[in-house]
Amino acid sequence: MRTKALFASVACVCAACFMACEDSEDGVGPQQSEAGAPGGPSNGAGMGGWAAAGPDGSAGETVSAGAGGTGGGATPIGGGCEETDGECIFRFDTFGDEQLWTDTLRLHEVVQMLTPTAALELGLKVDAEMVPADVLANADLEAAETTVALLGLGAVVGVQATVEDGEVTSIGITCALCHSTVDDSVMPGVGARLDGHPNRQLDTGAIIAATPGVGALAESLGITTAMLRTVLTSWGPGRYDARTNQDGESFPVLIPPAYGLADVALETYTGEGPISYWNAYVAVTQMGAQGTFIDEALGISIESDPDLVTPKLEALREYQFSLLPPMPAAGSFEADAAERGAALFEGEATCSTCHSGDSFTDAPMLHEPEAVGQETNEARRSKTGKYRTTPLRGVASHPPYFHDGSAATLEDVVLHYDTTLELGLSAAQRADLVEYLKSL
Repeated sequence: MRTKALFASVACVCAACFMACEDSEDGVGPQQSEAGAPGGPSNGAGMGGWAAAGPDGSAGETVSAGAGGTGGGATPIGGGCEETDGECIFRFDTFGDEQLWTDTLRLHEVVQMLTPTAALELGLKVDAEMVPADVLANADLEAAETTVALLGLGAVVGVQATVEDGEVTSIGITCALCHSTVDDSVMPGVGARLDGHPNRQLDTGAIIAATPGVGALAESLGITTAMLRTVLTSWGPGRYDARTNQDGESFPVLIPPAYGLADVALETYTGEGPISYWNAYVAVTQMGAQGTFIDEALGISIESDPDLVTPKLEALREYQFSLLPPMPAAGSFEADAAERGAALFEGEATCSTCHSGDSFTDAPMLHEPEAVGQETNEARRSKTGKYRTTPLRGVASHPPYFHDGSAATLEDVVLHYDTTLELGLSAAQRADLVEYLKSL
């Protein structure tokens, strides 16, 4: 039997822009707003997020595509992945979160009308390898039926849908929705899958705000639907706030990469725990999964029977640890300048004081926001009150930078630390450091 687990406005899915957001008179400003009354919403009796409401959300008899995307077979709720298959879990396992996305938000009703063009504009990605070449070549990108067909093939990255006789009857999301993208080899948004790469085009808040069931989430927070929509639509592409349903505030952060974490002691911006801790937190309190997550310090105690999350965390972690950061493209940096930058990095610029070791981070050491010139909100709202030093492998591939995206380029990053730490670097030295960062 499904528990009424807590849900937050999770990142991303094929939602749509079909419901106009209501005008709000609540005065909630972009990216720095309170979603509830002073002090934030009450979690209620042992709850840590937005509660689901509605039927049991079973997947139905006929499933067009499942974990393997082959179509035509029955796929168990939760994605059907073996507990030892980390790649399958990352790509295809919903952990039973259809109870949020179908039963409460009714996202399946929206995607039924969504054209591929609109989906791509929202940041959804299509795995071209899941679609027969002739079908892909002749697809009508202005027909909603094409979207349904792509869902039936399991080709929409991070989205699992049940399709019955051309109708989407159930939908859920997976880790890959936010933490995978494609290489755009067919066209922008369509190509070969790139696991671990953050999808910085996904407009997570706007997607959730557009769903018919968003009012249920607003009710659970004790605010108006208009106010919640204002908050959600203020986040923007590539950003998400995994704490809004805990404290009633809104300070979204960038969706981070999920690659290059094998040698990193703490994997999140604020270093609250190992990657399996955060995977469980996000799955249960944000994705709407059927799982167990208990953290007394956060006042969250969610238990589910069956628990579709915990048994799969180990294999999920191992797959994430296997994801390597991208190598710099040939010709993407100037070698002589990068060599000079490396010397500065280790010496005069003192970068290696914190960005140390093979992974370029001193984690598990954490740093006060003021010490590194960062805004305090994400740290303040966390258990640690501090920030972890960001790993740097593949850093050139995922702008913007810092947890809040406040640095648009690597040049901005270097200038920030030159100013904050009063390093007194010349323009030429800063340029050399940028070339070195590009080479990592």
